[in-house]
Amino acid sequence: MSILKDKNILLGITAGIAAYKSANLVRLFIKAGANVKVVMTPASKEFITPLTLSTLSKNPVFSTFVDEDEDNGIWNNHVELGLWADLFVIAPATANTMAKMANGVCDNMLLATYLSAKCPIYFAPAMDLDMYRHKSTKTSFEKLIAYGNKLIPAGTGELASGLIGEGRMAEPEEIVTFVENDILGQLPLRGKRVLITAGPTYEAIDPVRFIGNHSSGKMGFEIAKAAASLGAEVILVTGPTHQKVSSNFISIIPVISAEDMYTEVHKHFNTVDIAVLSAAVADYRPKNVATQKIKKKESAFTIELEKTKDILKSLGAIKKNQFLVGFALETNNELEHAKGKLNSKNLDLIVLNSLQDNGAGFGVSTNKVTFITSSNDIIENELKSKADVAKDLMQLILKQTDA
Repeated sequence: MSILKDKNILLGITAGIAAYKSANLVRLFIKAGANVKVVMTPASKEFITPLTLSTLSKNPVFSTFVDEDEDNGIWNNHVELGLWADLFVIAPATANTMAKMANGVCDNMLLATYLSAKCPIYFAPAMDLDMYRHKSTKTSFEKLIAYGNKLIPAGTGELASGLIGEGRMAEPEEIVTFVENDILGQLPLRGKRVLITAGPTYEAIDPVRFIGNHSSGKMGFEIAKAAASLGAEVILVTGPTHQKVSSNFISIIPVISAEDMYTEVHKHFNTVDIAVLSAAVADYRPKNVATQKIKKKESAFTIELEKTKDILKSLGAIKKNQFLVGFALETNNELEHAKGKLNSKNLDLIVLNSLQDNGAGFGVSTNKVTFITSSNDIIENELKSKADVAKDLMQLILKQTDA
């Protein structure tokens, strides 16, 4: 999963020969999971067709303020288009368009959208060598950067004129990488490592049967995605689950038992900045595990259980600078029990959810939680999707750690 996943990207195309690369740029943004819309200057349609870009982006292409549809004109709202975008990438950006952007000239749909946009704007210059080196072009660069726009440097190579030099638009792959790295560099958890546990554990009775619980792992997976979206490198230690995630920033370590999870968590704890233990770990396991399937012979059958290792408490005992978060699923005296765990296990934050709340707990996509901090702040939340709970949790961690 790219950091561009689910981003709304507006691609602006101007009238340069490098516009032929824009089709591949659209494809790469789509491949990264982004939503793409294209706005073109009227002259750019001489270099690449709106049909090609519309087909690749799966969205209409905009180039005029009004689309003529027989007797009815359809208004293209440049303000809405600018507000829709999370990112605006203008590639290629010709000398002509950059000069207009730098001086507030607004004579086409692309420029009007540029002046309306509230999102980060990237521009990738493309022109011949002498044009690129001209003082007026350098002035345009300076003005655009001073306005907060981000320059994607042009490359050096063979140009359309036959000259060899600077002015060649960055390749589509380079543009995507530049945008991704720029976003990542601004994320609050960039360079941080986050350890997360998810799902249930299965404690073997024999080779066929086990003791487990109803945890789906969804809450932990959502926390992993929320942490990754903030730039963190995530280590996700998960018990058996059907949940899936694909991200360049999340490393999944599958485990089965509480002992497996204990071992993996302790392997990584000293290298992380934040640990969120949301897994539903078994408190007990069979003391003796049969090596063969136990046959059904007796009318009653007794299994002797022993305690599993308390993973959360063991981390609280050895933590140094890590921010440690635990979960408490309670059915009675919820606040009292959660506060007791917070203190006894040396946590920085505990997330309380109660099976008494409709829509919370195992096997559902929603959760209703209360955050309790080590300074005894109690923050109650409404019923929300687990994705939103995960985002709220990560934002609270950011505040608590000043990350």
